Amino acid sequence: MQTVQHSPITGRKIRFALAGCGRIAANHFGSLEKHADRAELVDVCDIDPAALAAAVERTGARGHSSLTAMLAASTADIVILTTPSGLHPQQAIECAEAGFHVMTEKPMATRWQDGLEMVKACDRAGKRLFVVKQNRRNATLQLLKRAMQEGRFGRLFMVNVNVFWTRPQAYYDSAAWRGTWEFDGGAFMNQASHYVDLLDWLVGPVESVQAYTATLERNIEVEDTGVVSLKWRSGCLGSMNVTMLTYPKNLEGSITILGEKGSVRVGGMAVNEIQHWEFAEPHPMDEDINNASYATTSVYGFGHPMYYDNVLNVMQGTAEPETDGREGLKSLELLIAMYLSARDGRRVSLPLDY
Repeated sequence: MQTVQHSPITGRKIRFALAGCGRIAANHFGSLEKHADRAELVDVCDIDPAALAAAVERTGARGHSSLTAMLAASTADIVILTTPSGLHPQQAIECAEAGFHVMTEKPMATRWQDGLEMVKACDRAGKRLFVVKQNRRNATLQLLKRAMQEGRFGRLFMVNVNVFWTRPQAYYDSAAWRGTWEFDGGAFMNQASHYVDLLDWLVGPVESVQAYTATLERNIEVEDTGVVSLKWRSGCLGSMNVTMLTYPKNLEGSITILGEKGSVRVGGMAVNEIQHWEFAEPHPMDEDINNASYATTSVYGFGHPMYYDNVLNVMQGTAEPETDGREGLKSLELLIAMYLSARDGRRVSLPLDY
């Protein structure tokens, strides 16, 4: 593992450029607006003239018709990639080699080797690679993470994750890259990737997976429904159930953890409600249960601004990155293992061969 020394940026705002002005870009624009005292968006690019024009109008940033053109002209410190997932590896490498730090939306890549190359390229260039995992910053999951770190569950027995959402055919038809293996990935990799992230981040290293996937209704290359059984190195067993066919709207995004000394269920539409919280021993954090739950109309949650807070602190030299490229590889490795299992009809053990 290569250790790279990064000089902190002080005495001025951290400058960002953004590539891909589609659906998720608005969350990034909003986050940068909330951190306007420390951050500024100087450039945006998109190959769609209408999307580019709308982004320029909202942000006041300089507009460019391609990533290459933007990199040649930008004074940014970090380039944010909110482009189709399959483009992230090539674009991240291009950004790093052009002298920019990189922040990429999830999933960081759609292929295992591509994810590895992204990390290696940023190492070679001496640049940071940030992978957006904003759900980790949700108050409900922060409280659950604290309970795990304090050992309140004792030995873990079972973990179950459900993602029962809906994505109509019109969603996949809205862009040619959606629902494709090369650029998007299916229900596990795209819509549920933040929930896959919880399997390692909250519970620990996974030993093996056995998955089934199916395309039951949507006219797409990838799966709209999938299930996976998991065994963690600790001996804990669990499962994850995902579908984009829930009638008539998003129903549930949840995680249930059952342990020797505790049982917790965090549910709601997007892990936004603590629905059950019971431990053998009381703890001061129990007083935070009601304050942690929140209402949401979006499956994205409200973690992007808090994610940016960490990135800005890292760039200013006062913090370590919460989710860098190597941390991002953990959920990518799990995802690839699930797809390999479903494709080949076999149990897949981790870690994957590098």
